[in-house]
This record gives sequence, C-alpha cells and structure tokens, in this order.
Amino acid sequence: MRRTPPPPTFEEIRARLMADGAVRVGVAPADILHRARRALHERRRAGYVDSMQFTWRNPERSTDPSATVDGARSIIVVAHPCDSPDEPRPDGASARVARYARQDHHTPMRESLRAVARTLRTSGHRAVALSDDNALVDREVAHLAGIGWFGRNANLLVPGLGSHVVLGSIITTAEYATDTPVPDGCGSCTRCIDECPTGAIVSPGVIDARRCLAWILQRPGVIPIEFRVAIADRIYGCDDCQDSCPPTIRLSGRHSGRVAAPGPGQWIDAWEVLDATDDELLTRCGQWYIHARDPRWLRRNALVVIGNTADPADSTVWQRLDAHRLSNDPIIAEHADWAWQRLADRGTVGET
Repeated sequence: MRRTPPPPTFEEIRARLMADGAVRVGVAPADILHRARRALHERRRAGYVDSMQFTWRNPERSTDPSATVDGARSIIVVAHPCDSPDEPRPDGASARVARYARQDHHTPMRESLRAVARTLRTSGHRAVALSDDNALVDREVAHLAGIGWFGRNANLLVPGLGSHVVLGSIITTAEYATDTPVPDGCGSCTRCIDECPTGAIVSPGVIDARRCLAWILQRPGVIPIEFRVAIADRIYGCDDCQDSCPPTIRLSGRHSGRVAAPGPGQWIDAWEVLDATDDELLTRCGQWYIHARDPRWLRRNALVVIGNTADPADSTVWQRLDAHRLSNDPIIAEHADWAWQRLADRGTVGET
C-alpha cells in the first residue's frame, strides 16, 4: 500500500517560493476576515465602490477562506516584485502603462503557487492557489501574514521593498505557524493623499473609486469629462500615489527584472491602439482587466491620450481624428470629438 507523504514544512515551502521569485512569504490564519468584511460593506454603502465587482461582489465569500477550501487552517501568502525601470518616452502620442501592468507578473507567480498546492494535495491536504482572484481579499491576508502594512493609499507597503508588489495565496487545510502583522510605517506622511491628481484618497486607506484614475480607465462607459485632462497620457493604471510614496521611491528598482512574463511594456502608441484589430489588442494587452474583453475601452482611453498629448500642429492628427468622430460606435465617436476639441484648445493656447 502506497503511503501518503507528510506535508512539506513551511521552511521547504518558503525556499521553493523564494526560488521562484517571491521576495516575501508568510502565513495568515484562515479565519474570517472580519475587519475587511466591515470595510467592504461600509465602502459599498458610501458609494466608493462605484460599479467595481471583484472582492466587492460577494464580501461574505471573499472574506471567508473556508468558502474556497472547506476546513482551511492556514493561508500561505507571497509577494512578488512588479517594479520595472522607466523607459524613454517615444515621440508622438505615446500612452503610458502603470508599472504593475507592463509585464505579466501573475502568471509565473500563479504557476509557482499551484506547484506548491499540488504538493500539499499529494500529502492528503486540500489546497487552492489564488492570484488576482475575487475569492479572497489578498491585501488583508498579506497584512495578517506579516508581509507589509497598509499605506494611506490603501496599497500594501512591504518593508525593504515598498508597494510595487503583486500578491498571491494558497489556502490549505495544512496548519502552519502564523506570522505577526507588520506595524504601520507611514508615520505622519500624507504625501500620497496630497499628490493624488483627482483627490480619490478621501481618508487614510480609503479610496473613492469614482475618482480613481486606475478604475476610471478600466470601467466601461463614458469617461467623465472632468477627469479626462487629469488622465494625461495614461492608458491603463495610475502610479501617482505610489510614485509619491517615500518608502516606495527610495526602494524603487531594487528588485526589478525578477521573474515575470512578457507584457506590453511602459509605452504604447495610441494611434496603434486605434488601428489594431481586436485580436491584436487582446494578444498584446490581454493580461489586463478589460471589461467584457472588449478592446473598445482601450480605444476610448487612447483617444483621451491623443487629445492630451498629440501635436496640434500636425495636420494628419486632425484627419485621423475626423475618421473616428464618424464612428458608428457612440463611445468612440464621443471621445474622438472630445479629443478633437481638446487639441483645438491646446493649439489655441500654444500647448504641446
């Protein structure tokens, strides 16, 4: 009769995950996340969630690890760096991608976590690996696992690394000693709040998604006019609250170049986004959250970037925009019309 092997020790798990690119590994208890559950409900009631789904969709599920793994006892949590060095800005209407989205950090991390989960299952335990998943509030369990503290921008700040990290977890019935949460390290600093371009950080650790550019660029529908100039050259994500954070600034680049899969990079030509086919855009940017997998939202964002950054003195810009103003897609036509008027305004006041 074949004997079931013992589960790996935490030291063995940690060594394997670190060899795969993790910079922090900790353990949180698989208890109900009461603090996170209250916060999810409070922010939904306040309207701060807007139309976001993810862990907000079902707080009772995303704050109960046992809803994913019956009888769960431990949550193994990892942090992988997602920093990347800045690249020179190309000429033309170049659209900027936030650091965490320039490469695919989740796929290699997910593969690493799944390999450990398979080992745990071989030992007779249940185990499920999660990364960027609506089944678990990952920042909460990362805090409980001693990975980092909550910054005033609601990001997790990892000692010695900053906030440029992605998180993953393994919920398991195997039991491991839990870690101690990291104490707050922000002190009296409010720089992220002060420098948010739209005032989206309404109080320490609380974000109003309706004003957050990272969400505005992801959500479907018309981009509110009052935020279009603030979007500037962004096509996906916003780094301002992290780029203004002293620990993150000081530690930026320390772990760049670690394990990641290819991605779109820092800059995308906004005109190429408009001209590419749906399949081409999904191939290049498919790792991103794109509502209903419909690239029209990327084209909408590209038009705002063009309005904010294209050269009003270039006659071809006006011709190309005119074609999109006649689009049968009302979203594209409306944002192209705004970009046309924005260029006209910029040309009048001599902006470039």
